[in-house]
Amino acid sequence: MKNTISHRVADFLKNYPPFSLLPQKEIETLSEHISIIYKEKDSLIFMENEEPHPHFYVVHKGAVALRKSPNNDIVDLCDEGDIFGLRPLIALENYKMEAKTHEESILYAIPISIFKPHALENKAVGNFLIESFASNTRNPYSISHRGNLYGETEFLEDTLTIQKLHDLQSVKYSKKIVSCSPRTTIKKVAETMTKKNIGAMLVVKDQLPIGIITDKDLRNKIVTGAFPITTTASKIMTSPVITYRRNLTITQAQMAMMKSNISYLCLTKDGTTNTKACGILSKHDLMVALGNNPAVLIKEIKRTSRFKEIKPIRASIMQLLQGYLSQNIPMTLTSKIIAELNDACIKQVVKIALTKMKDQPPVKFAWLAMGSQGRSEQLLHTDQDNALVFEDVEEGLLEETKSYFLHLASTVNKGLNVIGYDYCPAEMMASNPKWCQSLGEWKQTVSHWITNPGNDEVLLSSIFFDYSLAYGDSQMVNELSDHIFKSVSSYPIFYVHLASGALQNPSPTGFFRQFLVEQDGAHKDFFDIKRRALMPLTDAARVLILSHSVKSINNTSERFEKLAQLEPNNEELYLACSYASKALLKFRTKQGLRHNDSGRYIALESLSKEEKIKLKRTFKTISELQDLIALRFKVASIVG
Repeated sequence: MKNTISHRVADFLKNYPPFSLLPQKEIETLSEHISIIYKEKDSLIFMENEEPHPHFYVVHKGAVALRKSPNNDIVDLCDEGDIFGLRPLIALENYKMEAKTHEESILYAIPISIFKPHALENKAVGNFLIESFASNTRNPYSISHRGNLYGETEFLEDTLTIQKLHDLQSVKYSKKIVSCSPRTTIKKVAETMTKKNIGAMLVVKDQLPIGIITDKDLRNKIVTGAFPITTTASKIMTSPVITYRRNLTITQAQMAMMKSNISYLCLTKDGTTNTKACGILSKHDLMVALGNNPAVLIKEIKRTSRFKEIKPIRASIMQLLQGYLSQNIPMTLTSKIIAELNDACIKQVVKIALTKMKDQPPVKFAWLAMGSQGRSEQLLHTDQDNALVFEDVEEGLLEETKSYFLHLASTVNKGLNVIGYDYCPAEMMASNPKWCQSLGEWKQTVSHWITNPGNDEVLLSSIFFDYSLAYGDSQMVNELSDHIFKSVSSYPIFYVHLASGALQNPSPTGFFRQFLVEQDGAHKDFFDIKRRALMPLTDAARVLILSHSVKSINNTSERFEKLAQLEPNNEELYLACSYASKALLKFRTKQGLRHNDSGRYIALESLSKEEKIKLKRTFKTISELQDLIALRFKVASIVG
């Protein structure tokens, strides 16, 4: 005879993680042992430091508030389908929070002894419980909680098993290093390379790599007669030698070689020339197995001679992105690979545009990618944000020089549009004279933004401060960066205005953790994940990293990781912010690929309970970060 109550319990649980990850029969068996508890409003479920109960809880109806001393602040609000009271299952410790009903509630008490075998046998269930438990520490993948579920679960980001993925396998390299000193003659080098049957020789000094000589160097510099065979290695070696960590992956190795247009990499323990070489990796060592391999795509991009030839390659990049997300490749690596491919597309568009110009550039210039592309976070097809800076010229030549670069920029912007980047509605593009200036003009513009920080100036500077060099002269870009940091340090009140701008975006949730949706317009009742979740993290990371005068780190998650090093007292919060930024970017990207749009506006009814839980888990971190920003920079109030 059917147990009607237990079947109703099972029908409820099957809609919510982690029970939704179990077979129906297991849910029904488990439900036969579950107790149903009714609690009036403000009823205590367990106290802080109370000994653990033999079960954890699921909210069936109502809401439960979790509070923590000393201020008895609400840490979390659990509503329908949420689980709480996991500490006895995970850590075998007394409760660290108080649980009290926020309103009249019905709870399901899940016996730990009955449920534990299910978590042990089903890794997805165990992983979800770890995430839910650790979310109260802000960071679901914090080191202190990694592997704490019965000591059997190991975590990589997104529960990835890297070893199963071909293009993430550690690369195999030659550990038999053949080297010479800078004073060795080329005759001796050539004899040794022939005897050892190798195509490259490392040049070392004091046991550290300082250069490399390849077959290509011998052909181009010795066989041609440019240098006599008695020349020493130091005269023809390529220096500095390109070094990477010895544990780099196949994909990273291919990208590195394509990026620098080289055939050999020197591998060292720390990835720099400051430690001894432990291996040499040649292009011959790399087997390109997949047609959509990033290295293959970069080759195809470099072969193009027309804008429209790049467009299908961009489609392949999107397929690659889709594959990486479906295989749970870490977001950090995914972002870097897609960013390198996007940069290659932009660089090729600029090169093609230059061939369409009647004359060569009159002076040096640099094409800057800004906004999400500058932060290596533009995974989907979104708007263009770019600028052009050119070398200073005499005043009489400025108009003519600017006219040339505006023409070039217009051609580049059209090319980017052809390959899939929409024009920026606000015209923050290099074809706009405001975004195509000489180095001196840019310095004046940035100085004006910093010393006259109105709302528009703060917005413009926030976009501009995230730039990266996509093509051209790096020295000018470095000089501009130095000018920005010098100007800000001379005008520290700018931090307050930048911080205030970072607090303009409203909180992701309102009363009782409800998602705040758009109230009107084309996206009425949709959740804006960019404005309400991603931008608060991005803007906060920018002002914090700028206040530490740290250059060359533009990516939001990497900025938070650097901040965690710089401020050990806030390490936990910053690592949680790093995790949240990657999780939200991944979520937005998946939504965009699913709906073939930017992924910015989300229909909440289309989300599963698990997706909503994962989103809400990042929101508490955003709130704590905004409190830190307001306090540190003495911003009076948070708007929104």
